[in-house]
Amino acid sequence: MKMILLGAPGAGKGTQAKLISKNFNIPHISTGDILRSNVSQETELGLKAKGYMEAGALVPDELVLSLVKDRLLQEDCEKGFILDGFPRNLQQAKALNQMLQEIKMNMDRVFLLNVDKDEVVVRISGRRFCENCGSSYHISLNPSKLGTSCEVCGEALIQRTDDKKEVVLDRIKVYEKATKPLVDYYRAQGILEEISGSKDIQEVYDTICRDLQAV
Repeated sequence: MKMILLGAPGAGKGTQAKLISKNFNIPHISTGDILRSNVSQETELGLKAKGYMEAGALVPDELVLSLVKDRLLQEDCEKGFILDGFPRNLQQAKALNQMLQEIKMNMDRVFLLNVDKDEVVVRISGRRFCENCGSSYHISLNPSKLGTSCEVCGEALIQRTDDKKEVVLDRIKVYEKATKPLVDYYRAQGILEEISGSKDIQEVYDTICRDLQAV
């Protein structure tokens, strides 16, 4: 089963992708992870991407698609995969579709996790992280028993810059502008399924599983 997870920042794409990956035994593919992996392994594509990343520039779509193609051709993707965070806009979606045709693959399902904007802001702006050990918390959904300190190592918890409310609101605007035509594109293909991402994690997962069984 080959699928894409769409949704605003904080909609729960990563959480659902991990559950699907574990239970269906198919890889969870994040473009961010692909980029970091290729850069750390100093592959030819990774070295090209590194130049853009170090300059603070966006990695060109053509290069991202090459990285995605290389990943999809690996053996563990034969039974399926989950794309998380890609495509981000209509241009990328069309390029992805063309690339899949070239490697004789078809996208089976695209899940759109819908979450109210106010809920997204609460979810993201409440996140706190420990820079020392990597533990994560949420001030209301999963607070540290030590308040502003990490339960694991005792270091102070931080809020990432892009998790601040004003930044989150800007990220949502960018997402909404880019995603509307993307959603219409996959709806026209008859492979889009909209799901409420506001429900319990297990409920969302169960809904996705029921849909996959019907495909």
